[in-house]
Amino acid sequence: MGDVPDPRETVVYRTRLTTRFRGIDARDGVLLRGDAGWGEFSPFWDYDDAESAAWLRAAREAADEGWPDAVRDRVPVNVTVPAVGPDRARDLVAASGGCRTAKVKVAQRGPDGSLEPLAVEVARLEAVRDALGPGGRVRVDANGAWDVDEALRRLPALDRAAGGLEYVEQPCADVVGLAAVRRGQRGDSAVPVAADESIRRAADPLAVVRADAADVVVLKVQPLGGVRACLDLAEQVGLPVVVSSALESSVGIAAGVALAAALPELPYACGLATVNLFAADVVDHPLVPRDGALPVVRAVPSAAGLAAAAPDDDVDRRWRARLDRVGALLASAGGAR
Repeated sequence: MGDVPDPRETVVYRTRLTTRFRGIDARDGVLLRGDAGWGEFSPFWDYDDAESAAWLRAAREAADEGWPDAVRDRVPVNVTVPAVGPDRARDLVAASGGCRTAKVKVAQRGPDGSLEPLAVEVARLEAVRDALGPGGRVRVDANGAWDVDEALRRLPALDRAAGGLEYVEQPCADVVGLAAVRRGQRGDSAVPVAADESIRRAADPLAVVRADAADVVVLKVQPLGGVRACLDLAEQVGLPVVVSSALESSVGIAAGVALAAALPELPYACGLATVNLFAADVVDHPLVPRDGALPVVRAVPSAAGLAAAAPDDDVDRRWRARLDRVGALLASAGGAR
């Protein structure tokens, strides 16, 4: 994979995104090297230092401990379709590396705070369904932006547009809302509910289970503190798991793949095919799908990759200061684990 950068323990990266995603136009973070390899620490900037501690635990696990044994050598993945027009949505599916499942963003808000029209979402889903062709699967992600009434109003139309939704991810912001959406749908036409934010940003992730609020849980390695922490949580939750990315470089994506590869069962395609959203990656051979799947490998940054994703001095200083602060928090709490 080219020359491995020497001999710093930490390297900061920054790259432009090819499509605006999660309200940002660029992605950045820190890569850490340890005895086991490389890990990534890249909490979004709206996470405070306390919330970011789990992300650093995950990075240190990858760098210092490595990961549990895999039970599969390939992980099926979905293509992620942001809030784009139908033509762009079709192009993303066509360029997805053979993905047969698509996760489509919905519930986007305009500058005035209003939700995009239902007709716009329907057109996006119809384009994705057509691009996938027969046998394709479609799921939607609302990122908690609907209230219960809005979710129940929109879901039947979106379900029809998709030719049957696999599930809706985080339709409402809290566990009470998720449970109400599950109860409020009708019979055989009910769309399964997946919990994301209600797991990864929750003080008590098991509240979703007690409230009977989800059919599926979405696990993300960095926000939940590492591969082993996610495996423990999956066992406690006892629901089907989808592993998803936190919009990382290939170094961080490799940790998500490691989790998916170690799960006893993997009934759904995973949301780990997001490196295509990066204008530059830190490795010579990015973790992008082939035949709809990612290989189970470690990702090693290269000198050329890091040069292509080099930050300016201000970004570098901000990340190193953040790493120092969060590291101090972990140390005061008794270490990385």
